[in-house]
Amino acid sequence: MGKTGVILLNMGGPDSIEAIQPFLYNLFSDHDIIRIPRPIQKPVAWLISKVRAKKTRHYYEIMGGKSPQREQTEEQARKLQRLLGDSYRVVVAMRYWHPFTKEALESLFEEDIERIVLLPMYPQFSTTTTGSSFKEFYRVYRGSAYPQVPVSEVLSYHDHPLYIRAMVENVREHLPEWREYFFLFSAHSLPMYVIEEGDPYRDQTEETVRLIMEHFPGVEHALGYQSKVGPVKWLEPMTDKLIEELAKKGVKKLCVVPVSFVCEHSETLYELDVQYGELAKELGIESYVRIPTLRTNPTFIRALAELVLSAEREHALP
Repeated sequence: MGKTGVILLNMGGPDSIEAIQPFLYNLFSDHDIIRIPRPIQKPVAWLISKVRAKKTRHYYEIMGGKSPQREQTEEQARKLQRLLGDSYRVVVAMRYWHPFTKEALESLFEEDIERIVLLPMYPQFSTTTTGSSFKEFYRVYRGSAYPQVPVSEVLSYHDHPLYIRAMVENVREHLPEWREYFFLFSAHSLPMYVIEEGDPYRDQTEETVRLIMEHFPGVEHALGYQSKVGPVKWLEPMTDKLIEELAKKGVKKLCVVPVSFVCEHSETLYELDVQYGELAKELGIESYVRIPTLRTNPTFIRALAELVLSAEREHALP
């Protein structure tokens, strides 16, 4: 009997200083993220990646010369594999750097696969993240010689009870004195035109925050967005502006919770830890605590397993 293939979909990150520019080129070449007119997208992406690679090199040097996202996603895959058992085969496909979808499929079909579950490492759905990864998967898979088996998609799990529980556990574990802190949730921002076209990302992110805060009665909180690129209007308020406002209001203890990330990468390790951590200190915030991403939190891995099993049940083979 064949196995169920599970593909963890994530953004990926450069695995060396030399990989920064090609990673950025792949990112800015994606029309689902940056809408440059198609005939000129690749040349413009090359120019942007060249300029930004010089600017962001410093981020990755501070982080040890690479993004840890691949290793952390692969560790999540190993834990999920252990939980699901031998009738499953769990692999990782990154969108903008190795292992690409093609490499993930090569690894997957070393076994006899009878169905595939696509499991994004983005809890909240956006066409720019989960949607783009799905499109890339189907482009590569349908153009391949591999057996064309049924495919199930996990669209989002922003309100899944075990995901919410994992987030709550994670905060309490890393900040036992949480009652004394203001909670600032930070999510990756998106261009406003994406939201205006009906993308559910903002609504789902707000719902995640609401469900988490039910477990922290009496604590004040806010939601900000980070990592804006380019001149068009993006989702606001920006996280750094909120830190400035909170400091002006006299907040002295700030807990920052990354809400759209489940692995560490430059947005958490550099933007949140270094840039915003230094900003908070300069503004007089006495205690700045950044909650780590979920990574292999056991409750989160159980949530992923439940999502796989649920996707299988909903699309049961005849």
